[in-house]
Amino acid sequence: MDTPILVAVISAAASLTVAAITFFLTKQKEREAEWRKQKLEHYREFLDALSGTVGSDSTPEAQRRWARAANTIGLVASQKVLLSLWKFQDSIAKSNPHASIADHDRTLNQLMLAIRADLRVTPADEPEHFSFRLWCSGTNG
Repeated sequence: MDTPILVAVISAAASLTVAAITFFLTKQKEREAEWRKQKLEHYREFLDALSGTVGSDSTPEAQRRWARAANTIGLVASQKVLLSLWKFQDSIAKSNPHASIADHDRTLNQLMLAIRADLRVTPADEPEHFSFRLWCSGTNG
């Protein structure tokens, strides 16, 4: 085979290969971005529902909404988030004879950090003793 023809064939094959790889990687990034967007929306709904159960804001409907949101994030959450969620639920359960504010705060913090890690929020952004709080209307702090 002539050298110029061989060079042309190799160049064309390399161009096609690079285009195919670029297309594949772009599609993969698009799928990852869509998946992350879905997770964020589920977590947003979960935290919004959880906020509705705090203090005087809590109603039976708010409790049902939170239960639905907690069950639904099982579709997208990592195992670490789910384990943290279950620990949090156990700590706030009415059937927990050892319920305490300290345990509530600790397990809520673990849950929030797990959610942030699942969303790839850089843990280095968080102070060493960072604590999450939930606020509600009708309370002073």
